[in-house]
Amino acid sequence: MSDQTSISSRLTRRAVLRSGTAAAALLAIAPGALAQTMPSAQLRLMATTDLHVNVFAYDYLRDAPDDTVGLAKTMTLVRAARAEAKNALVFDNGDFIQGSPLGDYMAYEKGLKPGTTHPMVAAMNAVGYDCGTLGNHEFNYGLDFLAAGLAAARFPFVCANAVKPDGSTLIKPWLILERTIVDDAGASHPIKVGVIGFVPPQIVQWDKSNLDGKLTSVDIVDAAARHVPDLKKAGAEIVVALCHSGIAGGARAGGEENAALHLAKVDGIDAIITGHQHLTFPGHKSFDGIDGIDNKAGTLHGKPAIQPGFWGSHLGLIDLAIVKGPAGWKVDKAKVELRSIYDRVDRKVVPKADADKDVMAAVQADHDATLAYVRRPVSETKAPISSYYALVADDPSVQIVSNAQVWYIRKLVEGTPLAGLPILSAAAPFKAGGRGGPQAYTDIKPGPIAIKNLADIYIFPNTVRVVKVKGAEVREWLERSAGIFNRIDPAKADEQQLIDQSFPSYNFDIIDGVTYKIDVTQASRYDKDGKLAATDAHRIVDLAFNGKPIDDNQDFLIATNNYRSGGGGNFPGANGKTTVIEAPDLNRDVILRYLVELKSVNPTADGNWSFKPWPASANVTFVTGPGGAALKPEGLKLDPAGDGGDGFVKYRLTM
Repeated sequence: MSDQTSISSRLTRRAVLRSGTAAAALLAIAPGALAQTMPSAQLRLMATTDLHVNVFAYDYLRDAPDDTVGLAKTMTLVRAARAEAKNALVFDNGDFIQGSPLGDYMAYEKGLKPGTTHPMVAAMNAVGYDCGTLGNHEFNYGLDFLAAGLAAARFPFVCANAVKPDGSTLIKPWLILERTIVDDAGASHPIKVGVIGFVPPQIVQWDKSNLDGKLTSVDIVDAAARHVPDLKKAGAEIVVALCHSGIAGGARAGGEENAALHLAKVDGIDAIITGHQHLTFPGHKSFDGIDGIDNKAGTLHGKPAIQPGFWGSHLGLIDLAIVKGPAGWKVDKAKVELRSIYDRVDRKVVPKADADKDVMAAVQADHDATLAYVRRPVSETKAPISSYYALVADDPSVQIVSNAQVWYIRKLVEGTPLAGLPILSAAAPFKAGGRGGPQAYTDIKPGPIAIKNLADIYIFPNTVRVVKVKGAEVREWLERSAGIFNRIDPAKADEQQLIDQSFPSYNFDIIDGVTYKIDVTQASRYDKDGKLAATDAHRIVDLAFNGKPIDDNQDFLIATNNYRSGGGGNFPGANGKTTVIEAPDLNRDVILRYLVELKSVNPTADGNWSFKPWPASANVTFVTGPGGAALKPEGLKLDPAGDGGDGFVKYRLTM
């Protein structure tokens, strides 16, 4: 019997009898009858992913409660799911130590001293996880900080493709959980569940300053092919892959960031927990129509898989029906389910889970300290800073990042051979709705600017990088960025959505220091993965520097961050080889210093980019959060166009 056999593919009793093999016939009988001759049981696998230091149901950036996030709420679902099952294991799939101001408070303010438990780890200890793996953001604060965080965990971690210079893995590549389970007849049996973990191999690019010379990475599928046979030889009967990597189609080339679908082809793996993309699987439309994916049943090449959202929004369940044969326990069939901590009804969040008191108690002191930390004022703004329209117009929230980066880099290059080169700045709107929901926007009122507002403007703990590129690469960089827009047919009268919601806003780079227009009636030159797709297409028009058409052979410096310069997003001119400055400071800290030095800012966008006009007859729409109703940019013609769904509002945009 195979490790993974679906109901539809199991042999019928009649077909097996035709084969004349009585033993095979026994294996083909439905589990209820099969239990008369060999034990059968139900094993529930529960999982979270991409928690990003969200414990309380609280948004530190808005300084307000938020019923859509928090492990404290997810824990309530865990308790209920445990009560339903005789046999259950709980896993976390990585990205737990970074991602909210609580994480930054621990990394930059309090620190992890000997004997100190990271609040996220304290919360996870309260949940009672059986095993976890590492995500790419675990490396943002360096290996020493990560080691200190893991040291206090009362459960193990595995990762098979983060490798030290001596060839050993940073932590255990895999392990076996030896448990006792109760079968369907009430009898107890030992079982060995193997667990193996994976992280995107791009960590060595994204966190080069922390990992260079200390850690390298291996392709996810290659690491699985090496270690899964060892795991099986060690006695693992059921194998669970904790894959902090997303799901993407296409042929395998090696080194994929999102490799879960390819991983599913590795023999010996029975169930896969995915993450990294901040999506839900099964169900999210991004996974429709991809070969090898059943987006309804929740399988990758026939194997059960889940991706349970982010920030504690969902608990993922894989229920395995297992049968014990001569070689041990094997999977007979599986069922996949996602459970959410909230619903959204008429644009309003309706909680489905209360916050668990034990989890909150484990983190209360650090939660309170974080609130004081983020409320600390550092400067003031005379105008609102918001990102509600950052995807359709030059925007103050992006402009202030670019201004700070240029201010900082000018000081760094003084007296160096780079001093004579023009400095451009690339910045993206990190909070622009999308998967984050209708409240996921920067929204800073005039008045004091506190640390929480800085994190609201720049949510990632990236470090400043500078790349040296030619003018032609500046153009291609912008072409890649313009892939966020759907192609608009100017002759079409029906509604056309401007924004491709599957394109993350953090890959929509605005480059300041040049001027340009974007022609969305043209096809995108690059596909969603950053590969050249339409060689004759050019969305970027009228690209100019100092009022003249850009010289394709002129050298430019572009201020950006370590994620982008290291290849994140696959932007032309940013592959790790063009980096000329690796600054020691966080982009967020640069913004802080910039604001402190200025004492007061009156942020306005300089309007260096816009759309090439399309015919007024075209019905082009986009959605944004309702909080932006009173913040519409001057010169942007917007007409209300109804409900945008999921709490968003829709506007028609005309030129």
